[in-house]
Amino acid sequence: MSDASTAQSPLASPAASAMGYRPMCTIATNVKDLDASIAWYTDVLGLELLYRVDEIQWCEMKSPVPGVNIGLGVRENPPVTGCMPVWEVADVDSARATLEGKGVRFDGDTQTVPGMVKLATFFDPDGNGYMLSQSLADMG
Repeated sequence: MSDASTAQSPLASPAASAMGYRPMCTIATNVKDLDASIAWYTDVLGLELLYRVDEIQWCEMKSPVPGVNIGLGVRENPPVTGCMPVWEVADVDSARATLEGKGVRFDGDTQTVPGMVKLATFFDPDGNGYMLSQSLADMG
């Protein structure tokens, strides 16, 4: 006999349960200028300012993905890290054209893995990398 209330989700492994994960992720990003970065993430990516703490030069931006925020923290010489958040979009070419129209710098051409995915890497003004992704698997 199976009880739906006891069914485990894919993240309900013993290790995940021990961690106590919640459905929230904030991607901390180093920036040089908080005001300029808030404007860029709002105007270019369409994120919404959730809150700002000037005393520590930090803010969080709400993304359109439930539970995913971008945290912006000021550092004089922000290091660019190896973390590459990937945003799933309906149409990579359209999203890329929108960003390019706003002067966003991309890393080369859009890459296509036939039958699987289209990918385009872009950068914020501080050189932090992000990627656009479009699944091709369900497009027939």
